[in-house]
Amino acid sequence: MYIIIYDFGTSSVKTCLFEIGSEIRLAASATADYGLYISDDGGAEQDTEEWWAALCSTTRELFRRSAVKPDEIEGMAFCSQMQGAVFVDENGNALRRPMNYLDQRGVREYRECMGSGLIRVSGCSLYKLVRNLIVNYAGSTSAKDPVWKYKWVENNEPAVFEKIYKWLDVGDYLLSRCTGRIVRTADTAFATFLYDTRRGREGWNRGLLNMYKVRPDHMPDIIACTDLAGRLTAKAAGELGLAEGVPVFGGGGDTTFVNIGAGCTRPGDTHIYVGTSGWVSTCLDYQTVDINAMITGVLSAVHGYFNYYAELETAGKCFEWAAKHLALDEINVYLEKTVITDLESRYRSVYDYLSEELGKAPPGANGVIFTPWLHGNRCPFEDADAGGMFFNIRIGSDKRDLLRAVLEGICYHLRWLLECEAKKVKTSDVVRFVGGGALSPVTCQMLADVTGRTIETVANTQEVGAIGAALVAAAGIRGVDVPTLSRRLVRVDRTYTPDPANQAIYERGYRVFKRLYSSNAKHFKALNAMKTEGKGRL
Repeated sequence: MYIIIYDFGTSSVKTCLFEIGSEIRLAASATADYGLYISDDGGAEQDTEEWWAALCSTTRELFRRSAVKPDEIEGMAFCSQMQGAVFVDENGNALRRPMNYLDQRGVREYRECMGSGLIRVSGCSLYKLVRNLIVNYAGSTSAKDPVWKYKWVENNEPAVFEKIYKWLDVGDYLLSRCTGRIVRTADTAFATFLYDTRRGREGWNRGLLNMYKVRPDHMPDIIACTDLAGRLTAKAAGELGLAEGVPVFGGGGDTTFVNIGAGCTRPGDTHIYVGTSGWVSTCLDYQTVDINAMITGVLSAVHGYFNYYAELETAGKCFEWAAKHLALDEINVYLEKTVITDLESRYRSVYDYLSEELGKAPPGANGVIFTPWLHGNRCPFEDADAGGMFFNIRIGSDKRDLLRAVLEGICYHLRWLLECEAKKVKTSDVVRFVGGGALSPVTCQMLADVTGRTIETVANTQEVGAIGAALVAAAGIRGVDVPTLSRRLVRVDRTYTPDPANQAIYERGYRVFKRLYSSNAKHFKALNAMKTEGKGRL
């Protein structure tokens, strides 16, 4: 069985061709980039035609890289970025450029709605927050949340707003373009925090729509992630280079499928993901929330299950930033005067080289600590003004120390999230580590040492979201249980146990790391709030 999954990220799509039999095998893949357009007012937009061009080019590339034929494809689905906003007309055409999840222009709309009321919690109206918590154990407590994008368009682009037929997320738009069917999957509907998760009441909640003044007619019908959404239209098939009529499954968001691709489908199974962003997530068969730590149980692709999800907005992005600004110049690579083309003949990537180099720095990075809040932070504290910093640089500190501190800072924050989850739910003693960050043995061992947990990795760790989506589609085709299929086909490839000597070093650094935000929150605000007053944050 061959299935195509579009792993649709912030800045690129990785289109994956999977063969599923007694095991799941990545038969071929192709990647293409598209733009992310950042504006000074906090805007973050993308272009639907760039998205579609990337899908078309990568789909055709799959067949150039494999012996598989288009008519052998038995299903397809999307595993996409979430909490975007795509506004479409009755024909599914986008009315404006989609707003990415990073878009923060709705600060005024958020403050006007959630900042009012006699009693407030963390700056939010207690009354409105409680109404949300009753319905779905969540709430729109950040200016980045989708409803404030919707309200921003209503207030600032009334001509566009009046033409809206439906409000979609990114994957829903792509699904519509492939099938002609305009719907939302349940997980992206939940991500608006306007969805009712209570058993027997699942769907758009009229009370919340009224409270936030969202038009009910703008809300599409909802399908399950595991549903057959439709079949590939002749037009879409021609452009993609596929056969007309290929079954297209609901799919959904990246956070929805990673636990399935990681093999974490039993209640209590915990995984950590590090890609551009990062998170800690524990599988639950009930829903709960920690409003103080900004953690909630989000819908799983499997009905009746939830992922208790704590997010770090910039994880791998921090290491990318460090590689670009600390390690590379226009021609040479840090320390050795090595031309990049020579370097990449010896290593899979620049990141592999840097991982090897920072592994030469001692645990604790000679006392240097980095805070991974390059785009503010959401959990366990919400503060768009928070920033990254290097703390305790001394005359003997070198670039290896700084680079190691970046990875350690990411791991410290992930431990913080893991501990916050463990206060509320039972987390697993053995944690699966997945995503691009798990490719580095140095990072894997570091995570084990910092958290004190045994860390397991799986094969094809960069494709875990796509693998999860492929397993959901395969389960739909075969009529089998998703968790069972996941546990049978996803296998551990390496295990890392904590080193007690390193744990003692990291314990000292972690205690300091946790205090750095509270010690500097007012300074972040003094430096950064002026950029956002009266407009969105960048």
